[in-house]
Amino acid sequence: MKKIICLLFIAMSLFAFSQNEQKFDQGKVHYKESNYEAAISSWESILESGEHSAALYFNLGNAYYRIDQIAPSIYYYEKALQLAPGDSEIKNNLAFAQNQTIDIIEPLPKNLFSSWIERTTQLFSFNNWAKTAVVFIIGFVLLFLLYYFSVAAMKKRLFFISSFLSLFLSLGCVFFAFNNYAQVNDAKTAILFASSSQVRSEPLERADISFVIHEGTKVKIISEEEEWVRIKLADGKDGWMIKTGLKQL
Repeated sequence: MKKIICLLFIAMSLFAFSQNEQKFDQGKVHYKESNYEAAISSWESILESGEHSAALYFNLGNAYYRIDQIAPSIYYYEKALQLAPGDSEIKNNLAFAQNQTIDIIEPLPKNLFSSWIERTTQLFSFNNWAKTAVVFIIGFVLLFLLYYFSVAAMKKRLFFISSFLSLFLSLGCVFFAFNNYAQVNDAKTAILFASSSQVRSEPLERADISFVIHEGTKVKIISEEEEWVRIKLADGKDGWMIKTGLKQL
């Protein structure tokens, strides 16, 4: 009975995967025919089935951009970047979409070391950094064994240095993997879908308006209080706003 259930589960999974492949290809056909709404419908039905990928989010971002819906376009490009942080095409298209927003927000300057850490972290996803770390760990073990069993002094020195270099690189990959995970999962960020929203000094309707943000703006959520959220922009400005209209990444 267990074997039958397992076989049924595998068959259903394969069938669902096949259906999603067909929907993805169907969406691409609609996109080429400039039928962007139909393409969006096909691709979003894949998301509803629980499957997601950088390619799927990227294509959704492109389709929404084509129909001038900037907020969902930015949202899906950002989702794609979470899965493929080093993809230059996603970054370029995201930049094009962000140029269509009303708010021009200049990020706070970072020192050279922080900028290097951030850029390097975004080269790969968490999974790819982790896989690379495993490869270097295996390399360390093999090189250390070669060092241990070698007789020639020159070879022993070479294998010893190479093994610890591999160990150092694996630890570096682990650091970047967890840094990437923290950037994607720990920091709560969201895209504003409402046309505009007032950001106030306190979580009260009568509080002073500090500034106004518009559709497509990316915010970092610092804290929440009932229907209010405290948000922070890339330029350091922060305040309270009604959470309605925000879609968390």
